[in-house]
Amino acid sequence: MPAIVLIGAQWGDEGKGKATDLLGERVQWVVRYQGGNNAGHTVVLPDGQDFALHLIPSGILTPGITNVIGNGVVVDPGVLLEEMEGLEARGIGTRRLMISADAHLIMPYHVAIDKVTERYLGKSKIGTTGRGIGPAYQDKVARVGVRVQDLLDEKILRQKVEAALEFKNQVLVKVYNRHALDPDHVVDTVLEQASHFSYRIADTALLLDQALSREETVLLEGSQGTMLDVDHGTYPFVTSSNPTAGGACAGSGIGPRRISAVVGILKAYTTRVGSGPFPTELQDATGERLRKTGGEFGVTTGRSRRVGWFDAVIGRYAARVNGITDFFLTKLDVLSGMETVPVCVAYDIDGKRVDEMPMTQTALHHAVPIYEQLPGWWEDVSHCRTMADLPANARAYVERLEELCGAPVSAIGVGPGRDQTIALRAP
Repeated sequence: MPAIVLIGAQWGDEGKGKATDLLGERVQWVVRYQGGNNAGHTVVLPDGQDFALHLIPSGILTPGITNVIGNGVVVDPGVLLEEMEGLEARGIGTRRLMISADAHLIMPYHVAIDKVTERYLGKSKIGTTGRGIGPAYQDKVARVGVRVQDLLDEKILRQKVEAALEFKNQVLVKVYNRHALDPDHVVDTVLEQASHFSYRIADTALLLDQALSREETVLLEGSQGTMLDVDHGTYPFVTSSNPTAGGACAGSGIGPRRISAVVGILKAYTTRVGSGPFPTELQDATGERLRKTGGEFGVTTGRSRRVGWFDAVIGRYAARVNGITDFFLTKLDVLSGMETVPVCVAYDIDGKRVDEMPMTQTALHHAVPIYEQLPGWWEDVSHCRTMADLPANARAYVERLEELCGAPVSAIGVGPGRDQTIALRAP
């Protein structure tokens, strides 16, 4: 049985939580393989309850699924504990949640440094969430990070924290004029938090391999999106990890030969949060209409998302770098009521037509979208459950996006609810 990768094919916030929730009924394991609590997935259950998940995989809402926070994730123990307690308080059991021993921890000094650095950058800021994700990944790559398994050995934990703060306190005090952090307080705080979930720490890569050998299905869930990948996104306005499908193997410990399908989630239009280039961005009344109708506000931060028309250049790029086998198109209902719906099919860069993602940061900043105008539709599509139920122009829109992006659409979201989905084929 397969390991299936579920990735965002734009700048994140495409609706991966809903897709994971839907696929969750057919899988036994759901794995979050990168990122931290700088992203969020919203899932709306049939009874109308909505859940915002930040660290815990979306499969936690489906009984019987084992959920894994993989080694590629950076974990804030306080946030994890708060999220677990919040789910339990609403009647969602977290007994089947496991945490990789090799995942890295977001420590209080990572959060402090993230906030002061972003503030110091002023107009040049990247647009981080200020939750310590970047500094935690920096320490991981610099080989001075604290891992989840260190919570099981106070001596090692204390040594690592003391060594880290010997340098980081100098930066906080002498560069940013902030208070130094006390190593004992940091250690005591994270140990107290860990006491509530230490029994969940496991060699999850081994467990996942054993599950696949038993012919169980594993769903690998990324956060953020392709265009925020630290290698393949709009650098430097990116996250600090690899949301693309290649990151699923490194972030879970599953070998690439185990992957049999890659599902890319696309909105029927485009959004992004934070700074950076966005060729199809709308800064007018139409953009505000899409923002309000689509509820385009960050799950984690509450920030208004930037909104624009669908960008097929990005869609093609995502299909290529991820090896996408299927697209799940979300929020088609938001486009209802428009006379025409423009789709960006290429860019004009200094007078030259460019059909693929520009090679350089400079070229992308100069990109002007070339639009194809597609006829809109006025009908409410939120009740549609088959392709035949859709208005002719809505069907034509989906088929044109399929053609432009180079991979079939296997499902279409026509509303936020779990049941508001048109399933065309299994991935």
